[in-house]
Amino acid sequence: MSTTTAPAQPDPRRTYQVRTFGCQMNVHDSERLSGLLEDAGYVRFDEAGGGGPVEPDVVVFNTCAVRENADNKLYGNLGHLAPVKERRPGMQIAVGGCLAQKDRGEIVRKAPWVDVVFGTHNVGSLPVLLERARHNAEAQVEILESLETFPSTLPTRRESPYAAWVSISVGCNNTCTFCIVPALRGKEKDRRPGDVLAEVQALVAEGVLEVTLLGQNVNTYGVEFGDRLAFGKLLRATGGIEGLERVRFTSPHPSSFTDDVIDAMAETPNVMPSLHMPLQSGSDRVLKAMRRSYRQSRFLGIIDGVRARIPDAAITTDIIVGFPGETDEDFEQTLHVVEQARFSSAFTFQYSPRPGTPAATMGEQVPKAVVQERYERLTQLQDHITYEENVAQTGRTLDVLVAEGEGRKDAATRRLSGRAPDNRLVHFSVPDGTALRPGDVATVTVTRGAPHYLEADDLTSFAVRRTRAGDAWEARQARPEPEVQDGPRAVGLGMPSLRRAL
Repeated sequence: MSTTTAPAQPDPRRTYQVRTFGCQMNVHDSERLSGLLEDAGYVRFDEAGGGGPVEPDVVVFNTCAVRENADNKLYGNLGHLAPVKERRPGMQIAVGGCLAQKDRGEIVRKAPWVDVVFGTHNVGSLPVLLERARHNAEAQVEILESLETFPSTLPTRRESPYAAWVSISVGCNNTCTFCIVPALRGKEKDRRPGDVLAEVQALVAEGVLEVTLLGQNVNTYGVEFGDRLAFGKLLRATGGIEGLERVRFTSPHPSSFTDDVIDAMAETPNVMPSLHMPLQSGSDRVLKAMRRSYRQSRFLGIIDGVRARIPDAAITTDIIVGFPGETDEDFEQTLHVVEQARFSSAFTFQYSPRPGTPAATMGEQVPKAVVQERYERLTQLQDHITYEENVAQTGRTLDVLVAEGEGRKDAATRRLSGRAPDNRLVHFSVPDGTALRPGDVATVTVTRGAPHYLEADDLTSFAVRRTRAGDAWEARQARPEPEVQDGPRAVGLGMPSLRRAL
């Protein structure tokens, strides 16, 4: 007689916590992981209410393999959880993301108390793998070599009711010698424009005012369906979405950045005057060694083109210091570009070899002391430029999208914080008795440019606009705590079931 295998179920009120490392793509992936777990009946740990355990039942690490010591950070965190898990039978630990894709079964070998390892191509498998690990009482390692389903089709628990990430592509077709991302996220896969716009429209209907379009190289969007102008068209199409007030995107690649994109930015009112344009190095010789298919003159030409059409644009960048073979002259060229471009801020990194990349085996690795000295000179120069550019904002009147959690000292200073259209952080004073919510828009006048932010304490021109996004934030705050579930959703084990023959 055949039997029926009942699907495994999470325990009532089983809690989870997702810990994220890395880029915006990882942050958005973590929103999906949270959505998947909640769809399967789990409850977010910090919303589970009192009376429960002090640690979550499931901890998920969404990892990065790009930054220096990423593996040490992961294994250090896993080591801290080992004794916690030992005293809490039933607790589970999962590791996903780029480092999981790279290290695979090595993670379970080094940390045998890990229950699940999953990669960048099968984010949607997490609930099934957790249940299979519980059912079989052994670790589950599942790494796919290509994308299983486009991640945007998965459930998502967005962190913000007023701003959202929207993936337009995943993967990368470039071969930068310092970067392991193409090996871990695969070749570029593009969503159809109609699918992207439908997601944006749905988000706006929920109260979202701002979306950030995401891609590993966002401006190569369209390569899969043969339209090299697709990204500029997509930016323009967002201008027709009623209620969408702010559009951003990250990160473009200089070699693919075309004039039609600059035109679309300048001519589409809701595309914000901010641009993140990764430089990496100002030296043509180093750029060639990095396999970055542009040179200094091309990069500065893009900056000039953007500033000519969008004079108030704030431009940010990424820079690597100490790439193998970088000479003093090469580094001086980087300083030259920084001085010419006058970035509003820069993410600066000291080069470190990443196993699996061509640069890791290159000769002429620059001594650590030299890299450190160059890094300090670069950050000193950029900090000076950032401060000057912020001081130049004094007296400007800006519409600030009120944010949640941006200003860590807001309670002490009695200010609120938010982002200006050019994405600068603004801390501003509020008249007594004025009620603002995250997602509302405040009109403020800048009174001081500080080294890393703006201050606006002049209340004479202060105004506030209550928004649908603020309503959405308020509704989320009023939402009751999740109740104990008598019957959480069933989560199958991802295995064939035996059924009685008809």
